[in-house]
Amino acid sequence: MNIRISSTNVRYSDEGEVASVQVHFSGHDEQRTINVNGYIPLTAEEYNGNESITALTILIKANLAARLAA
Repeated sequence: MNIRISSTNVRYSDEGEVASVQVHFSGHDEQRTINVNGYIPLTAEEYNGNESITALTILIKANLAARLAA
């Protein structure tokens, strides 16, 4: 599954700390017969240390797989 991060929406607390993050994405399989898009909400703890596109993509894939398996 090819996942592309299209944007991140960071919400800050009154103290200026990251409170939560919405990671918007789109994706498709190799044959482009399956398409997915949406956003995954992350807590500040999940986001901290995973700010790179590579790390976010791994988090999105794991979250997406868990939701599809449920």
